[in-house]
Amino acid sequence: MIIYKDILTGDELISDSYDLKEVDGAVYEADCRKITLGNDNVDIGANPSAEGGDDEGGDETSTTVIDIVHSFRMNETQFDKKAYLSHLKGYMKAVKEKMKERGASEDAIKDFEKGAQTYAKKIVSNFKDYEFLIGESMDPDGMVVLLNYREDGVTPFVTIWKHGLKEEKV
Repeated sequence: MIIYKDILTGDELISDSYDLKEVDGAVYEADCRKITLGNDNVDIGANPSAEGGDDEGGDETSTTVIDIVHSFRMNETQFDKKAYLSHLKGYMKAVKEKMKERGASEDAIKDFEKGAQTYAKKIVSNFKDYEFLIGESMDPDGMVVLLNYREDGVTPFVTIWKHGLKEEKV
């Protein structure tokens, strides 16, 4: 399995166990599922005692969560358009520096900048449709993962900046 981590924070953001689709050479999109936690005791592979829960009895309430958001311990954050664009500009600059550090070619960097700029325009034009998520470390300089819904209005999906990821085989 490959885990994809934020190159700036090291936060785990996605894995290859989800169907990743590359879009515009700039981002990956992955469809999510809503899952219910709680009453029906869904086994997500976690140790309840290590997660602060109890081993038996359980809670009489259940919660519906989005699988990727829950699995990678993402946290919701808020942005207005101006603040998001300011963050995105700084984030893209940091990613570009990381690409240079890793020896990326000038062509690769130009492709990244062009793709990111194109996709950023799509985000801005549909800004009100997105929810914003940050990784487990809650580092404000890290990647902001975008959550939206497909045209059916039911299927959630995340958008993750392709060049802001590093692969780690597990």
